[in-house]
Amino acid sequence: MTAKNGNYICIIMRAIIQRVSHASVTIQQKEKAAIKEGLLVFIGIENEDTDEDITWLSNKIINLRIFDDENKIPNVSLKEMGGNLLLISQFTLHASTKKGNRPSYIRASKSGIAMPVYEKMIMQLEKDLGKKIYTGEFGADMKVSLLNDGPVTIWIDTKERQ
Repeated sequence: MTAKNGNYICIIMRAIIQRVSHASVTIQQKEKAAIKEGLLVFIGIENEDTDEDITWLSNKIINLRIFDDENKIPNVSLKEMGGNLLLISQFTLHASTKKGNRPSYIRASKSGIAMPVYEKMIMQLEKDLGKKIYTGEFGADMKVSLLNDGPVTIWIDTKERQ
C-alpha cells in the first residue's frame, strides 16, 4: 500500500489487453517503442488499490492463455510463448460518462500518485515476464499503432478481479 501524509492511498488499475501481431508508440513523430507478436496493454490508475494489486495484475497479464497452441486453441500465455509487451499509460480508462456528453476524468489519479504506480507496474511486469517490456511515456501525447490479432481484447479491473 502507498502511504502519503500518514494516510494510505489505494490504487485501482484498469487494463485493456490486446493480443497484437505488432504495435508501436510514437511521440513527437519519433517511434519510442515497437513490438512484434505479443500484448499491447493500456493501463489507467485510480486512487483505490494496494501494491498487492500490482502483483496480481502483472501475473494475470503475462499468464493469460490467449495465444494459440499447435492445435489453434488459445492455450498459451505471453510468458510461455516468449512474446513482447508494450505498456501504455492511459488515464482515460477511468472516464466517467454518467452526466452529459463530456467525460470526467476526476477519478483518474494525479500524476504524483499514478507515475510511481506505473513505474512499479513496469518493474513487476519485467520481473514476472523475465525480460524487458516496452513502454510509452507517462503523460505524453502518444500515437499508438497496432494490428489486433483475432481480434482479442480483454478488460481487467483490479477492483472486480473477474
